[in-house]
Amino acid sequence: MFLRLGYVVGQAGVLSALVIIAASKTITFLTSLSLSAISTNTRVEGGGAYYLISRSLGVEFGGAIGVVFFFAQAISVAMYVIGFSEAVVAMVPDGPSPTVIATITNVAVFVCVFIGAGWTIKIQYAILAMLGLALLSFYIGSINSFDAATLQANLMPNYEGGEDVFTMFALFFPAVSGIMAGANMSGDLRDPARSIPRGTLAAVTVTAAIYLSQALLLGGACQSEQLVSNSMVIGEVSRWPLLITMGVFAATLSSALGSMMGAPRILQAFARDDVFKSLSVFAHGSGKSGEPRRAVVFTFFISQIAILAADLNTIAPVITMAFMITYGLLNLATFYEAVTKNPSYRPLFRWCHWSTSLAGTAGCLVVMFLIDWRWATVSLVLMALLHWAITRQEIEARWGDVHSGLLFERARRNLLNLEDELHHPKNWRPIILALSGAGWDRPHLAVYGHWLTSGHGILSLGQVIQGEVEGRLERRVSQERILHSFIRDQELRAFPAVVVAPYLSDGVESLVQCQGLGALRPNTVLLGWPMNVQRAEGFAAMLRTIAALGASLVAVRFEDEPEDPWEVPDGTLDVWWRGRQNGELMLLLAHLLTKNGPWRTHRIRLLRVIQNPAGEDEVMRHLTELIESSRIRATPHVVIAEDFQEAIQETSRDAAIVFLGFEAPEEGAEMQFCQTMDQWGARLKRIVFVDSIGGMSLES
Repeated sequence: MFLRLGYVVGQAGVLSALVIIAASKTITFLTSLSLSAISTNTRVEGGGAYYLISRSLGVEFGGAIGVVFFFAQAISVAMYVIGFSEAVVAMVPDGPSPTVIATITNVAVFVCVFIGAGWTIKIQYAILAMLGLALLSFYIGSINSFDAATLQANLMPNYEGGEDVFTMFALFFPAVSGIMAGANMSGDLRDPARSIPRGTLAAVTVTAAIYLSQALLLGGACQSEQLVSNSMVIGEVSRWPLLITMGVFAATLSSALGSMMGAPRILQAFARDDVFKSLSVFAHGSGKSGEPRRAVVFTFFISQIAILAADLNTIAPVITMAFMITYGLLNLATFYEAVTKNPSYRPLFRWCHWSTSLAGTAGCLVVMFLIDWRWATVSLVLMALLHWAITRQEIEARWGDVHSGLLFERARRNLLNLEDELHHPKNWRPIILALSGAGWDRPHLAVYGHWLTSGHGILSLGQVIQGEVEGRLERRVSQERILHSFIRDQELRAFPAVVVAPYLSDGVESLVQCQGLGALRPNTVLLGWPMNVQRAEGFAAMLRTIAALGASLVAVRFEDEPEDPWEVPDGTLDVWWRGRQNGELMLLLAHLLTKNGPWRTHRIRLLRVIQNPAGEDEVMRHLTELIESSRIRATPHVVIAEDFQEAIQETSRDAAIVFLGFEAPEEGAEMQFCQTMDQWGARLKRIVFVDSIGGMSLES
């Protein structure tokens, strides 16, 4: 305000300066609206921007901001203190060096803040009074010196030294980037939900009026050459120049105190959330108000190191970038909260729309690259690395954030859009319901379901509890919890589904009909083939019911269930072709199996048995065409044999998996069906029986 504005007006002219101020204030005003909305939507505790962002965008973004914003605030103390020391040296050239003055000032600021926020805020009131007197001095002097002709001469730009409107914008914008000063003290406010919106919006409005009026008065009171060459020109047009110097002192000290108070509270809130275990020492608070004295000491050391380094011209753009990223993410958090229509988003502050938050986000991003595109890129990369590092820790947040709301809204929209899409057979995906009647004692079945759907479809693990609903509700909840644990322990990508029904068949019918949503209902049911002959008849009847309900059947029959469900057997994947209906689904399932890492080296063989050797070439050509049209890597094989069953058992006895087609039995033929299928599997170790109801095609 005291040092930069005159230079901006002298270079850009009054009109462009007003545009620059208006544009800068528009961005901070939009951010203030977002801040007001999000701070009235939740119970605000200490931590300011970190707390608000972490509770909205999640601990990953909040944690990254916590690190960046804390260091930015801590180093900002050094910037403001050095600015104060340089002003002192300008007044007393023969005094101590700027570094000595800055160190003494830094210690004084530290002592004030260490005593407590109440004491520091009282000092801030005195500083505010000094700023008020400095502004009064400027207004009295500049109004008396105002000349319309001078204003007319200064309306248009007068750029020198390669400056333009963008460099002027970059120079001025940091002067309006302190809107989080109040929010950083959120833990010390009596009513943050009331104080943050009122205080922030009042600050933005009042400072906008001050900057705009100052630009007009400077343009009418000083020549452009004077504005550009003299950084303290504002003092020359003031009624009492000494008050302007005191105002510079007051502004730098006020900012230093604000940063020294804000940074430790961010670190304390960050440490209390236990994002990084090594920072837990800073979670402790002192006294009744929980003053973050340990964090204050740490902040002091960081600022002192920055003072001694004395290369803040390089660091300054990074600090500005940290502020801009914080404001951008604050806008982004509010945008996501609003656009996902999360019922939990009920801010008391109503004057914020998702479009204003989105505009604020875009504005912050644009400003970053206008100020310095190199540092903007570095800052964004740093944020991405921090986000990645925190994500890898897999921290389980104890609060709700926008993630679930965003995922829900995306899922809702996509489901509705999917419902309107016309299904094409070539876009068929496996939506598998894997069934177990009495608990998941066959984990390999779930693993194979996982392999068949991994990255391609959806897997649900269904379980039926037999009995009456009234007497089985607690058990249902317990079994669903156990199934959740099973899915987590086996690292499966699956959904649990547990139902209570009087009979197993009733439960299966309910699951097949009701599991899923919209276009994501199961199109395939995966079952384990019963080894108990007494269950075979009921199993065959259940197959017929499932097929009648419109789901394809995949029944897995293993001679010996593997001790390790993730064990991958050696051998080929043999698909026995006996017709397009089941053959296409079998070939696709074999292909999907090979898309998983452990199966990638397994070859697929497409086989067919014929009795007449004269047809070998034609059948081979047909199989080759099938493979080419399906674009699946497989090798065709023609087996010449009189006995179809014996040929399969002999050819595929060492195969990893044998895919065989079947058709669900008609009523009354269940026992004969089961006997026939058992004969097929007599000499084969691992069979996947497939009965396709269609709806899919391998041809594009």
